[in-house]
Amino acid sequence: MAREKTGNGDVDFEKKLWQAADKMRNNMDAAEYKHVVLGLIFLKYISDAFSEHYAKLASTKGADPEDPDEYRAENIFYVPKKARWDHLQKNAKQPTIGKLLDEAMDEIEKDNATLKGVLPKNYGREDLNKQRLGELIDLVGSIGLGDKENRNKDILGRVYEYFLGQFADAEGKNGGQFYTPRSIVQLLVEMLEPYKGRVFDPCCGSGGMFVQSEKFAEAHGGRIGDISVYGQESNPTTWRLCKMNLAIRGIDANIAWNNEGSFLNDAHKDLKADFVIANPPFNDSDWKGDLLREDIRWKYGTPPTGGANFAWVLHFIHHLSPTGTAGFVLANGSMSSNTSGEGEIRKAIVETDLVDCMVALPSQLFYNTMIPACLWFIARDKKNHKLRDRRGEVLFIDARNMGTMIDRRHRELSDPDIAKIAGVYHAWRSKAGKYKDEAGFCMSTELADIQKHGHILTPGRYVGAVEQEDDTEVFDEKMKRLTAELSGQFKKSHELEVEIKKNLKGLGYEI
Repeated sequence: MAREKTGNGDVDFEKKLWQAADKMRNNMDAAEYKHVVLGLIFLKYISDAFSEHYAKLASTKGADPEDPDEYRAENIFYVPKKARWDHLQKNAKQPTIGKLLDEAMDEIEKDNATLKGVLPKNYGREDLNKQRLGELIDLVGSIGLGDKENRNKDILGRVYEYFLGQFADAEGKNGGQFYTPRSIVQLLVEMLEPYKGRVFDPCCGSGGMFVQSEKFAEAHGGRIGDISVYGQESNPTTWRLCKMNLAIRGIDANIAWNNEGSFLNDAHKDLKADFVIANPPFNDSDWKGDLLREDIRWKYGTPPTGGANFAWVLHFIHHLSPTGTAGFVLANGSMSSNTSGEGEIRKAIVETDLVDCMVALPSQLFYNTMIPACLWFIARDKKNHKLRDRRGEVLFIDARNMGTMIDRRHRELSDPDIAKIAGVYHAWRSKAGKYKDEAGFCMSTELADIQKHGHILTPGRYVGAVEQEDDTEVFDEKMKRLTAELSGQFKKSHELEVEIKKNLKGLGYEI
């Protein structure tokens, strides 16, 4: 977890903030409470950024600090008077604070078209304790979020991301519907390397894939805007979380919402993406497949109506550009299942030479499921002139023994773990890479070998067992030591036997 350096030393401020905010939850369900808290954090952020620019405009001759266009020009949200944090903080202890917050959110949406229909507006409801709400406002008000110094530190991003993870944990099974653990997102992004181009996630949750993709592009010399972001989400409250998550980072994204979802109502039908990054729902049996038996996306076979795993795979492939690559999470069963025609679809994808890499993940990485998971990497152009010609080859990586338990229930991939897995993949597909098979961990396998295994893609079948050191000399040394010890014990035993016999003879007993 990120740590903030303060005058008092290192402080896990995200954790302390979460603990304080969670105490105020009282009996409210985490699924509802997250919108209360994250809405306030968002409001504090845009108010901080607005106030800083307001002061600058107020001291500039000829500038009007109440002109919304002055803020839009700097990619800053204009905050109307009734929605400014200082106004709300002054009224935090009033019984009308819930109503004031709802009005503030309305005002912000009116003045900022990109936020229309996004912000939470249910602070005035009766079952929300207004005293606790006032305390929460005071708590959020104690953190600097949107001024330039804190934007540079990405304080808001850290707090928001930490809170998303904590809410996912608190919600248990349902939490995974909006949040993919950061280490998994980071691994997908590090392996795909989305420097520039169109990034697509048709089941985008709260938008973590997009955030990490932007961070990756920036960290490697790019900038926000080098990648174009496209997404779709069927859950309206999760869609709002995503829109806020991207807005606070200045990411301009085309995130569609409809309650039918990506299969029945594909909002980006004509999109051909350079990168597809996704974590779809595992083994979804209610994807309305019976309504889509004849569909242009089912190029490699018709997915079964009882499970959406391969419907997602085919949807991802359909949306890839001729040189596009995809990385996505699926349940382990997708690598070996032969039921309901899934084996035939997997065979067709393998025989078309689309599979680039398979990664078996360790257990307990997810908040919402204990089902073992894996990563698929698909490449439309394995001859790619920028990379090595990998036609007829697939890289298998078995990472099941990696990761560290961060609590009793959850495991996390560390930065070195991520670097090792991604580094092997990059070395394998690079022209200049020095890739080497490592027994028990990674193996470059030819199509003929995969055919022998019935097109099963489980890495454990290919990487083999971990090589043991040649311990012949060690074994010999051990045997010599044990022989000597036994000999010594035998000698002592013999001497003891002689002494016992001698003593017994002295007592009149002869053996």
